[in-house]
Amino acid sequence: MLDIAAACLVVTALLAYLNHRFVRLPTTIGVMVIALVLSLVIVGLDIIGVSHALRTYEESLLRSIDFSDVLMQGMLSLLLFAAALHVDLSELKALRWPVASLALIGTPVSTLIVSYGIWTALPWVGLELPLMYCLVFGALISPTDPIAVMGILKSAGAPKDLELVITGESLFNDGVGVVIFALLLGMLVSGDTPSTGSALALLAREAGGGIAFGLVLGYVTYRMLKSVDEYQVEVLLTLAAVTGGYALARYLHISGPLAMVVTGLIIGNQGRALAMSNTTRRYLDMFWELIDEILNAVLFVLIGMEVLLINFSVPVLVAGVVAFVVTLLPRFLSVGLPVAALGGHFGLPNGSWRVLTWGGLRGGISVALALSLPLGPHRDTVLALTYCVVVFSILAQGLSIGHVVRVSVCEDSNRP
Repeated sequence: MLDIAAACLVVTALLAYLNHRFVRLPTTIGVMVIALVLSLVIVGLDIIGVSHALRTYEESLLRSIDFSDVLMQGMLSLLLFAAALHVDLSELKALRWPVASLALIGTPVSTLIVSYGIWTALPWVGLELPLMYCLVFGALISPTDPIAVMGILKSAGAPKDLELVITGESLFNDGVGVVIFALLLGMLVSGDTPSTGSALALLAREAGGGIAFGLVLGYVTYRMLKSVDEYQVEVLLTLAAVTGGYALARYLHISGPLAMVVTGLIIGNQGRALAMSNTTRRYLDMFWELIDEILNAVLFVLIGMEVLLINFSVPVLVAGVVAFVVTLLPRFLSVGLPVAALGGHFGLPNGSWRVLTWGGLRGGISVALALSLPLGPHRDTVLALTYCVVVFSILAQGLSIGHVVRVSVCEDSNRP
């Protein structure tokens, strides 16, 4: 385990250095691009009979890492807590209706539209995928990842309200998407279709239980933080709350992601205001910002390297492009159109619908969920499609979202 962790950190550090010195893309996007390019170069060299040992070593490293387990049972809790820790709850309350509607309504709607869109489109490119697998694909590809896009939004001068809506929606739709995926995966594995009542009960237990557990965990941690004034102990308490709380949520069969989001909101707001000294706030913020940056860099490097383990063919690559386009349509219908129609009521600037539609990047959580599917040819197809959508999304949307912000929002706000 130590060797694997050391290899991941060394590779990530070297690629981050190369990106900072020469490529100069946003860190998460840059390290993924370099890892992807290097992996493809290794594949090319292996094809012509060179560097077979290097490809063998990289593949053995990746196979020794359970990507799904590392992200879903390790990184995700830390990343969600770190992101929620810096969200101003008073500002989020002012935008609660757009955030709640986009996460709670937009995610299921996106799942259905993507599912049936893929099911209809794949035969046109020579691929077949059962409807149940299309539904699973729709569920795992619907959650969005704000990490890669947030730094670009800030540098582009995006309004604070717009940043907050994207962050809030992504935090909560991760939890909602994982719950929907778990429900559909259970149906896929068992072959049974639950009644509407039992499905809703499962969703209520997972989501409602996760939120309730997060409230309790956040309050208990807040009371403990308030009773001490030693930043080392307080930082350790937050780390224990995240890791231990996520493990307990898994044991209780409730949504760990939603629990971590709620806990992070409580600690980042009530805890920050009433239970921490200025010294503790400074060290706590620095600690969790570093955790966030390091884990995201490692995650995106793994995404770039994962290309070696995925079986691609020309029909699959064409289907990947089709899937990317298909995922944009429900994003426009479930997010863009409502914001375009009601953006004024939500207090969002003109042109926000374009940024929200184009800013819905897919990330590591989608790849991790795809890797958790049972082995089989349909799983390979879903994994390849997911990987294509994630990479296309990060490259196409992530590298152009700054321009979209400047054109759609900043220029509109400067017009008389």
